[in-house]
Amino acid sequence: MNRETAETVLANGLRLVAVLAPGAPLAETRLVLPYACSDSRLAATRELLAACLGTGTRAPARTRQDIADRAADLGAELSTVVTAESMVLATSVLSAGLPGALDLLADLLTRPRYTEDELALARRRGAGASRAPGPLGRLRGSVLAHAFGSHPLTRPRPAPVDDPPSRREVEALHARAVVPDGAVLLVMSDRDPQEALRLAGVRLESWSGGPSGLTLPRFERAEPFPGRVTLSSHDPAQAMVLTAGPAVPAADPGHAPLHLAQLLLGGHASSRLARRLRDRHGLAYAVSAELREYRAGCWLEVECSGAPGTAARTAAEVTDALRELADAGPTAREVDRARAYATGFTRFALATRTEEASALAGFAAAGLPLDWLDAYRGVLAEVTHAQVAAAAAHFLDPSKAVIATYDEEGR
Repeated sequence: MNRETAETVLANGLRLVAVLAPGAPLAETRLVLPYACSDSRLAATRELLAACLGTGTRAPARTRQDIADRAADLGAELSTVVTAESMVLATSVLSAGLPGALDLLADLLTRPRYTEDELALARRRGAGASRAPGPLGRLRGSVLAHAFGSHPLTRPRPAPVDDPPSRREVEALHARAVVPDGAVLLVMSDRDPQEALRLAGVRLESWSGGPSGLTLPRFERAEPFPGRVTLSSHDPAQAMVLTAGPAVPAADPGHAPLHLAQLLLGGHASSRLARRLRDRHGLAYAVSAELREYRAGCWLEVECSGAPGTAARTAAEVTDALRELADAGPTAREVDRARAYATGFTRFALATRTEEASALAGFAAAGLPLDWLDAYRGVLAEVTHAQVAAAAAHFLDPSKAVIATYDEEGR
């Protein structure tokens, strides 16, 4: 990453990272807060807070419309994204509006106002959305529970409560969760990084609290406990196969060879699984293999979807494909194709300033260097065919994986 950077940690525990991005007069901010649903009793409150954060401030007194008008005056767009582990408050703004955007962010963090009208609106919108997990969610929960034991990631989404969270409960969770200690704020702009740090620091140094403790615990097991899982339905819309095999995190030296093995297995359109299941046998219309990583742990996941009645045969084909790749290894051409695909993706992931800011904030929050993705291209270039074959032999062995199916009853 050929960008000048600077960072500091404020006395309140907030990590500030500034990145110089000359050229267009634009700025991006990303505030990453730990926000895992580690306590199911907080699930409904967690959703309500995320929906209403940004709808009002106390001092100065602002409504949702006032905040939208102020953002428009600054040339800014605000958004909130919640993942399994974090809440990200994102701002895209004209460079001249960066100080004002940071002022607005500070007000939302330190002087929020949750009105009964906004909470009621969010409750109605939430009531209209389906809360029950779909077949894929249930299947993944069952797979992870078998693989790693009981964990917040394996538990079903709580059913709607008769008594929804009150304003006081939302305010209490804000006081616990929206705190600086453990959070990361990244500012990408055309300003000198030290100046960007100063702009953010003076506005957020009075913010206090934390750490929230809203982080995922580690899985009970570092590697999945292998086996078979079967779910069924009277009238499924589709059949599915899902697997969970061993993996290593991105910071591990063995990640790059595994990444290439994952890609040639099922990570792109000409992968082994795509050719075998979709093109040759017509068993699945959606085929993928992904490396999934959380603070809890990581795993290699294969996901396939096809017509009802095909899950058992698809699972057998997936098992055979895994075994063949583990036993015989990939060809040199497959490795080169996967390497080219991965290298290209590392560039596309940073193609726009918005995407780059989000990626860098994610790296910072995960404890990775800001230039991790750029450095990773060099790592990929050095991976040998023998290393990928060894990774396939260790990680793709189907006897080490959980293999699950979802299909019609009796199939």
